[in-house]
Amino acid sequence: MIRNHHSFHSYMFSLVSLVVSILPVLGCSSSSDGEPSRDVPPAPAPVVEKYRNPIISTSLPDPSIVRTADGTFYLFATEDIRNLPIYRSADLIRWEYVGTAFTDESRPKWNPQGGLWAPDINYVDGQYLLYYSKSTWGGEWTCGLGVATASRPQGPYTDHGALFISQDIGVQNSIDPFFIEEDGKKYLFWGSFRGIYGIELSDDGLSVKAGAKPIQIAGHQMEATYIHRRDGYYYLFGSNGTCCEGNNSTYQVVYGRSKSLFGPYVTKDGQRMLDGAFDVLLHSSSNVAGPGHNAEIITDDKGQDWMIYHGYMKSDPDAGRQVLMDRVEWFNGWPLISGSQSSVESRSPSFNQK
Repeated sequence: MIRNHHSFHSYMFSLVSLVVSILPVLGCSSSSDGEPSRDVPPAPAPVVEKYRNPIISTSLPDPSIVRTADGTFYLFATEDIRNLPIYRSADLIRWEYVGTAFTDESRPKWNPQGGLWAPDINYVDGQYLLYYSKSTWGGEWTCGLGVATASRPQGPYTDHGALFISQDIGVQNSIDPFFIEEDGKKYLFWGSFRGIYGIELSDDGLSVKAGAKPIQIAGHQMEATYIHRRDGYYYLFGSNGTCCEGNNSTYQVVYGRSKSLFGPYVTKDGQRMLDGAFDVLLHSSSNVAGPGHNAEIITDDKGQDWMIYHGYMKSDPDAGRQVLMDRVEWFNGWPLISGSQSSVESRSPSFNQK
């Protein structure tokens, strides 16, 4: 028991001093290396990178894409920019204009009044093969398909002339080529509302194989052929409706699938595309009119699939058919784009993530 005030105050002063002296120790522990550790702020939330459609605000109808060994994408399109425009990107979002596949001097000379439409770019056997259509509006028997080659994706391209024209091959409206290799053989598919056909090419892909004949795989319901292989199926994509009427365009992406390259391709309910049937993958929305003529499906580093295509922005249809992109998902073996409509804003593809 403390018997006098002086002793009591001295005792309390000593006790408070002791508590104050140990507070810094209690408030700051030592790390294993002897340095004081401090509260670590929480890691920032990961940034979700997004993009908005269109991804290229320039009229570039009927796009086709090839990816080079270093991961760069090159996009080719119908010549709303004369001589076939070429754009380049590392991520499918940010694009830069590279130039054109041809010049006025190197431009294909056959069908001299024809425009260069719907190119299909491929890297085959160490060189770039550029298949293209040459046609005038309404020239369904004089149009045809040609091929050019280059050692670099940006060219310059050397034209090898026409593979065939409609009246010679016996297929009306021979435009919209699509090249594919299968079991060491090269094939070209094509057609526009007069049937979709395929034919075998020569070993170098620069001519039709001697004796080969066209084989029909779809009816008169579509154009803009693209065939995608996935999990044992071949998916035949095309477009139908009116392509080129601004906000009144009814263009849309359609599809079916088959176990064989040459069909029969069928819809979800088993109807044959050869008989004119189709399912719809993508149609017009409140923002976009006439989406269609898709490019090759591109798979990103996370295994997500992306489809690039053209469409009119309803806010500015006079700008032409601009370039858009949406993710393709797969359910029970069938493709799906969310809402069957073009997105306004979406998460970006994942490329070159280290």
